[in-house]
Amino acid sequence: MAPSSSITIDAASLAAPSAALCLDFANTVAWRGSAPDDSLHGFGDLLRWCRARNFFPAGALRAFEVFARRAHESAAVFEEAILLRESIYRIFFAASDDRSPVDADLRRFNRALRRGPIRNALDRVDHGFAWRIERAAVCAPTMLAPVLWSAADLLAGSSLTRVRHCANDQCGWLFLDDSKNGTRRWCSMSSCGNRAKAHRHYLRRMRD
Repeated sequence: MAPSSSITIDAASLAAPSAALCLDFANTVAWRGSAPDDSLHGFGDLLRWCRARNFFPAGALRAFEVFARRAHESAAVFEEAILLRESIYRIFFAASDDRSPVDADLRRFNRALRRGPIRNALDRVDHGFAWRIERAAVCAPTMLAPVLWSAADLLAGSSLTRVRHCANDQCGWLFLDDSKNGTRRWCSMSSCGNRAKAHRHYLRRMRD
């Protein structure tokens, strides 16, 4: 477990995460079943990923940027974040196959939830409400708080039965099946779906 940093972020308001945010984080590795391609190679990549999703206000982002200059500490936080990502991936992959997760993955996830910011109050914001978090140390559960909330809400909610993994065994991406009849098989028809169609067409031509 990575220690908490002496650098802290001030109290802030965070928007409720989307249901699929945790799956997006798990999918930062592509082609898990063939030649895995990881888009996160260090703390800077993790910070850019969080920034692109507007997790935190500017003040919190500045604290993370300062923390990034501490090479040893930021590397430890990044390592913990990747361990969390892999546990989240395995938990939801198991769910997509209607299996129970491995106990070790669920324990790691629950430890991170306990160490991360607590959602117990709402703030008014411009167009509604947001979760208020108190002052917190920079650590993996703080950086990934919206991801952890997304995963917890998805695991405890009715949409868990909609979690799927791509039918392309070489891909392995996770997604929420939002199709009307719940029979979506591919992470994307424009990529894996079309690849499968092309492969079936090729096999038919070979048989003819």
